[in-house]
Amino acid sequence: MNSSDSSSGGIGFVGLLTILFIALKLTSVINWSWWMVLFPIWISFGIVLAFIIILLLIVLMAKIFS
Repeated sequence: MNSSDSSSGGIGFVGLLTILFIALKLTSVINWSWWMVLFPIWISFGIVLAFIIILLLIVLMAKIFS
């Protein structure tokens, strides 16, 4: 068995930041709207969506020019 195998998991920076913002909102330390509290999730979603769109455009361009 190879001991160098490892799996990465966990919550990550965006998850921790979101949990922190939610905790601050629920304890009334910050008075932000829920849209702002959940903003790290929206940014992550936007980056993934942009990546998918770019990938689809590359595939489409490859089909057009081949």
